[in-house]
Amino acid sequence: MEDTFQYGMNQLTKSLGGVMTEETKVSVTLGYTLNLGNFQSLRMDLGVTDSRRDGENVDQAFERVYKFVEDKLTE
Repeated sequence: MEDTFQYGMNQLTKSLGGVMTEETKVSVTLGYTLNLGNFQSLRMDLGVTDSRRDGENVDQAFERVYKFVEDKLTE
């Protein structure tokens, strides 16, 4: 099945003149909920999507983006 999918992707890329790229993206969203009391709360979410950089594997890209989001959320 995977071979068939890869063959289809190769054919699609060729038919589009090589327009498609295999760019890997990672996305991280973190949130924080603050209880204000009296049945009220405040929720803040922050999400970032970024591309994997040259020489970086997916795990490294995820860790980089996660750290960025975590740092920004706790500022």
